[in-house]
Amino acid sequence: MKIYTKSGDEGETSLFGGQRVKKHHMSIQSYGTIDELNSWCGLVKDHLSNSNQIEQLQYIQDNLFVIGSHLASQGDEKLISKLPSINIKAINFLENAIDEMEKELPPMKNFILPGGHFVSSYCHLSRCVCRRAERLIIELNETVKVNKIIIKYLNRLSDYFFVLSRYVLLQNGKKEQPWIPKKD
Repeated sequence: MKIYTKSGDEGETSLFGGQRVKKHHMSIQSYGTIDELNSWCGLVKDHLSNSNQIEQLQYIQDNLFVIGSHLASQGDEKLISKLPSINIKAINFLENAIDEMEKELPPMKNFILPGGHFVSSYCHLSRCVCRRAERLIIELNETVKVNKIIIKYLNRLSDYFFVLSRYVLLQNGKKEQPWIPKKD
């Protein structure tokens, strides 16, 4: 099978089930952003040495593929029923991972500026892409039925990346840089 099909050369692509849509279609924007997030997640994973966090990110990447496949199904319940599912267990997994990291983190007293270590910065970029995906999927949900678990999952996943960014700083002996508003 060749990687190039030439079927998208005129600005259209196919969703699951074969429906042709413009490449700027909201479903394509949504699952394309999930794909981008998955790539950032892989970059974060590739720079970690903690095997537990690597396993967490592998699990997250698997879930992101499931989410992308659901979004490519255009709400078609028959197609979705044949796909792997995303459920509350995935959200619980993220919450447990967040809780475990937060046990070691100091309480937050200020907003934190992204940066301090390149992996922490990659986590912040992942968080931002996750929030964009969440916004796009909420917009998609206005016209195409999206499983509410997906929206909840992405909301929690952005929290996970924020906490992971802080945890990475702690593990690397770096200080968080608080945002202190300046008054003129």
